[in-house]
Amino acid sequence: MKKITTLFLILFSMLVSCTNQPNAKDPFAGVQNRKWWKEAVVYQIYPRSFKDSDGDGVGDLKGIISKLDYLKSLGVDVIWLNPIYSSPNDDNGYDISDYRNIMKEMGSMEDFDAMLKGMHERGIKLVMDLVVNHTSDEHEWFKQSRSSRDNAFRNYYHWWPAEKGKPAPRSSGFDVNGDAWLLDTITNSYFLHYFSRKQPDLNWENPAVRKEVFNLMKFWFDKGVDGFRMDVIPFISKDTTFPVLPKEYKGDFGAYYANGPHLHEYLQEMNKEVLSKYNIMTVGEGAGVKLEDALKFVDEDRNELQTFYHFDHTGWGRRNDNHMYTDTANRKLPDLKAVFTKWDSVFENKGWGTVYFTTHDQSRMVSRFGNDSTYREVSSKMLYTFLLSMRATPYVYAGDEIGMTNIRFKNIEDYRDIETRNYYKHLQAIGGNLEEFLKNQAEVSRDNSRTPFQWDATANAGFTSGTPWLKVNPNYITINAEAADKDQHSILNYFRKMIRLRKNTPVLVYGKYSLLDLPNPEVYAYTRTLNGEKVLVLLSFSNNGGSFTLPAGTQLGDELINNYDSKINPENGTIHLKPWQAVIIKIK
Repeated sequence: MKKITTLFLILFSMLVSCTNQPNAKDPFAGVQNRKWWKEAVVYQIYPRSFKDSDGDGVGDLKGIISKLDYLKSLGVDVIWLNPIYSSPNDDNGYDISDYRNIMKEMGSMEDFDAMLKGMHERGIKLVMDLVVNHTSDEHEWFKQSRSSRDNAFRNYYHWWPAEKGKPAPRSSGFDVNGDAWLLDTITNSYFLHYFSRKQPDLNWENPAVRKEVFNLMKFWFDKGVDGFRMDVIPFISKDTTFPVLPKEYKGDFGAYYANGPHLHEYLQEMNKEVLSKYNIMTVGEGAGVKLEDALKFVDEDRNELQTFYHFDHTGWGRRNDNHMYTDTANRKLPDLKAVFTKWDSVFENKGWGTVYFTTHDQSRMVSRFGNDSTYREVSSKMLYTFLLSMRATPYVYAGDEIGMTNIRFKNIEDYRDIETRNYYKHLQAIGGNLEEFLKNQAEVSRDNSRTPFQWDATANAGFTSGTPWLKVNPNYITINAEAADKDQHSILNYFRKMIRLRKNTPVLVYGKYSLLDLPNPEVYAYTRTLNGEKVLVLLSFSNNGGSFTLPAGTQLGDELINNYDSKINPENGTIHLKPWQAVIIKIK
């Protein structure tokens, strides 16, 4: 009996050993320079709009916990969670009053620990928002700082004595007057706020501030958090002489803010003191950063961040009027292709990029880049085919996987976004065109993406048993997760299928990206190539479908995915796509 048991243990050990070999189940075995955060699919949750557990109308941590199995079913690897720290909510949590505690509306630290544990048990990592360009004016640091000119915390923020006159102009898109300086009568001094008046900017030039930030980062990493998305991180360094905006910036405050004198020095210090000590992921919000400067943030040899995201595609077909976008008819597909292609080239040999269509700061994906009426489902599938077949870490936003659309508010009373509300007040004060503004905001406002998640067809879309903090889109009766889950042809199930394809097809993650037929006005075509394997991605961005002529000598193999039931059938070397069709095909 002892011999039989020993033999069984030997055979079992051999079986386990074989199973653990790199080639056993890992399709990425043999790929060079692999990183888990390159292969991850990131899913963004705006917590106050995701799921409410207690009926107060605001999403919370227990609500997220109740949906962890849903998140697991998607196949995503990482959750990016918008701020949940203590906050008076002037800007929905981006005004932080205590970095080491949880916002009351969101729950408790015990709830956070349970949520993080539940995510990790399901193989999901958590990336939190790091908001350290500014704090809330209700943070204890600022309370002390404004109390007197000789307070120990005075130099934690940027102050300018009024007796020196008003400092050179700085712009704020969140201020009623667009002014980033505000006179504080307690000490007769101006303080700097690039965003809301209740969001004073931290003085990173003070070593004590940097030490405070590094310590709070360690606090969350030691709790098991897997990374940070760094809010407006390029803005942290300032020229504290506050000169007149240099002429070369031509009035572009954003580009100036993103090019502070010690920015990269501070990021390298952050990496040395904190980031290098943990197996985590970082992504910088690249507001204001120009294409030619982007690699500085993520070049491995510079020891700063890992990934970075830009805003170039968010301006596609839009005009920027003093921080507020206006949709135009100038939506040309070659322009969009050029944006994604040039940004891919930035990270072709070094660093790593990200790819996304929307976040909490933009309107809904299908309303913005697809067709949210006649072709809502098929165009959503096409957009996900793009996101999950590009050489970058893809970010997807909660609700887009079921095809949620813009709500398109008509009245200012319906909006909760500080940016929309304050600019409306600004226009009122100067006699601006309020009707035209509201017409534009119906398409571009950030509140379009912040309406509550549509879980089912019950009251308030199953989001809350109370009154939701922001109105629910009335189309939840037909557009909801419960209905999508039951429909094998839904956007949701296509999304899951596309994620599985990406996870099993290394060429879609690490393969070289090559654009084809840039001038084509209706079809976005490109190849991905890795270790002798090559695939062709064809995407129709048109109600007309569009046509694509194959390069001479191209031999097509199997289709890997198609958002229509009918297969591609080239005619004399030309492929005719249906409206908003997406297909990925192997090339022999």
